[in-house]
Amino acid sequence: MTAHIETKTTGAHLRPLHNQSANDFASTFAAFRDANDTRLAEIEAKSAQGPKLTEQVERLNTALDVQTRRIENLTLAGAAPAYGARLTETKSADKAAWESFIRTGDASALEGKSIASVDGDGSLIAPIETETRIDTVLAETSPMRSLATVRTIGASVFRKPVSVSGAQSGWAGETDARLETEAPTLELVDFPTGELYAMPAATQALLDDSVADVDAWLAEEVRDVFAAQETAAFINGDGINKPRGFLTDAGLGVIEPDVFDTDSLIDLIYAPQSRYRSNASFVMNRRTINTVRKFKDADGNYIWQPSVAAGAPSTLIGYPLVEMEDMPDIGSDAACVAFGDFRRGYLIADRQGVRVLRDPYSAKPYVLFYTTKRVGGGVQDTDAIKLLKAA
Repeated sequence: MTAHIETKTTGAHLRPLHNQSANDFASTFAAFRDANDTRLAEIEAKSAQGPKLTEQVERLNTALDVQTRRIENLTLAGAAPAYGARLTETKSADKAAWESFIRTGDASALEGKSIASVDGDGSLIAPIETETRIDTVLAETSPMRSLATVRTIGASVFRKPVSVSGAQSGWAGETDARLETEAPTLELVDFPTGELYAMPAATQALLDDSVADVDAWLAEEVRDVFAAQETAAFINGDGINKPRGFLTDAGLGVIEPDVFDTDSLIDLIYAPQSRYRSNASFVMNRRTINTVRKFKDADGNYIWQPSVAAGAPSTLIGYPLVEMEDMPDIGSDAACVAFGDFRRGYLIADRQGVRVLRDPYSAKPYVLFYTTKRVGGGVQDTDAIKLLKAA
């Protein structure tokens, strides 16, 4: 079955807005630097104008946050297709039956298809196209998924063998005898999954609209809820019915400087071994970012620099800086900055199979879609990520 679909260049109408936002951002950042430089100079001169300049710097800092989010939202909007702008595709029989069920609740078309009922509760395992779509929009929104390793699994627990004592090695000549090497000592690290759920509501008018892409609607509705919940767990989760967060792993090294400044961040950069630094990133919340924006290096240059390309992160001392709102604040007696190679250090396990329960009764006249997926996660290499706790 081939659906006739409108083919538009998605995001083209957003380019002028994106360019204007980038220009506004550059102007605000220049004003922020000038105001902060003046503030620092007057602090050194003990000028009475310090409080006024401090207030101006904070206003500009807040403006930078707002404009950063606007650029991120425009980038995301440009990448995501609208509900009505569907690309030409050939629907599989499963996909067509699934769409009919979502729109009407008629499950008769599902007989003989690979879409299966789960535990007799009426929920269904969504077809692979729907699951892939949800995973795609989630990857675009979740900051941890852009950094960590993501694995798809078929069981409720993923077990990964980790070497706790590397295999012996050495050098030898072509005809020299080789010393017998011992096998590495391995231990299994468990990454149990927990159930993540959301319950978006649809109007009957949306479901009756034959042009609207109900899969795109469902994916976008659960995207932000799933991303917020799982990111919080990837950072602070206790591993009970949810992923184990990297801040709760006692194996990660923590540095506690007397003063939180540029030097302490440089110390954090050199805490991991060199092999982890080439793909490393900083992670902190927006309040900590507001603080480090004012830091300078020994040459008087700001260590924070805005992104030079749409969709790319800003940088801190030359390394990507990723904002995660669930990171603790400065002085909260918890690590407020993380640094390292998260792709090697943290693993996210997605159990295959997104479940959807259609409920037209609980919130009439709306139709609820109770959507669940199982997600796990945890630290897989404690040497790859290091933390900084600032007083």
